[in-house]
Amino acid sequence: MEGSGEEFTKYRSPLVSRYACKDMSYNFSDRNKFITWRQLWIYLAEAQKELGLPITDAQLSEMKSHLKDIDFVMAAEKERKLRHDVLAHVHTFAHYCPTAAPIIHWGATSCYVGDNMDLIMLRDGFDILLPKLARVIDRLANFAEKYADLPTLGFTHYQPAQLTTVGKRACLWLQDLVMDMRNLQRARDDLRFRGVEELDRKVTELAGFKKSYLVTSQTYSRKVDIDTLCVLASLGATVHKICTDIRLLANLKEIEEPFEKEQIGSSAVPYKRNPMLAERCCGLARHLMALVSDPLQTAAVQRISLPESFLTADIILSTLQNITEGLVVYPKVIERHICHELPFMATENIIMAMVKAGGNRQMIRIRKRKDCHGHIHVLSQQAAAVVKQEGGHNDLLDRVKADPYFSPILGQLDALLDPKTFIGRAPQQVTRFLAEEVRPVLEPYKSKMDVKIELEL
Repeated sequence: MEGSGEEFTKYRSPLVSRYACKDMSYNFSDRNKFITWRQLWIYLAEAQKELGLPITDAQLSEMKSHLKDIDFVMAAEKERKLRHDVLAHVHTFAHYCPTAAPIIHWGATSCYVGDNMDLIMLRDGFDILLPKLARVIDRLANFAEKYADLPTLGFTHYQPAQLTTVGKRACLWLQDLVMDMRNLQRARDDLRFRGVEELDRKVTELAGFKKSYLVTSQTYSRKVDIDTLCVLASLGATVHKICTDIRLLANLKEIEEPFEKEQIGSSAVPYKRNPMLAERCCGLARHLMALVSDPLQTAAVQRISLPESFLTADIILSTLQNITEGLVVYPKVIERHICHELPFMATENIIMAMVKAGGNRQMIRIRKRKDCHGHIHVLSQQAAAVVKQEGGHNDLLDRVKADPYFSPILGQLDALLDPKTFIGRAPQQVTRFLAEEVRPVLEPYKSKMDVKIELEL
């Protein structure tokens, strides 16, 4: 009953009820499935007629006119009696097409519609995902370009390491996404139709495929499902890495995902700004990565794992586009963190400056470096103890300035501690990478770049 909320009395997958886009939800819907079956029967009849079988234009017209007239109640009743889903829909279609009834599914097996419908859904699923992935790459590329030369701390094992730039870090994310783009495109292009010989060649062309599998059993090889889900799982791994980085950086208050004006981060703690979109991506990415085990173990679960994988990937990309369109960078926070660690990172520069100030002969340079290393080592350990044991600030530079040993280079300290001297060729790498690796893969999707994503929840 309308307005009764009856739809809330049954389990509904949140992939469809809350998150997935309408196109992807429809792609794996029962309505699209059975319309595709009927379209396949029309393709079959058209090809059979072209090859000389006694099929009339009137029969074809009748089938086409009732393509979308599906009586789901009738089909369910017939399936209960016949215990066969394909024959149930053959009879239901025939009820609306009495003239064409004798030629519907003529000479075909159940897998002609079942497997080819799966292949069409996979192809169309990829066609929905690829422009979405292209938009994520485009938004992240713009972000990388904007912050190509902004120094930031790099991490190994989540410990401060050397400086890089915000843009270079984004390019590391982009590199994986570009690999995923190529993998998805390859998997999409590798899909073939199920069938052989002249009749199947014609049906293959009508269905929009360039090739068919030359050998099949009743079904197409389930390795196709494995390949499909592997590239989607690989995409999940990429997104999990990116969004984990964003969550860690949000904890440092260096970068944040977009936060809506009326959004509430926590019902208990008013000031919190939880990275809920990145968290959602991580959770869904883990689900997507786990789904790949299904086709590896048994083909029986394909009707669950295939739609679930595409729906999950669709949600992830929509959410990630929302994140990348609104990433917020806090340069002053980044600068503060750099200043906290930079004195330690600058010790090698200080040593080299002292060596240069100590003479030109090789043996003098070697002795000077060894001597200088000992001095800076002692001061570094003392400064580290202040930071770790006393909770104080990093006072290494104050110690260097107070030590007469380093007086020859005190006038150079500001230059030696300029963060931009620690980022190497990162800005140039960003520029070249975007030009040579990223922008070219986006060319086929230029007309679809302006689509905005508005998440319902």
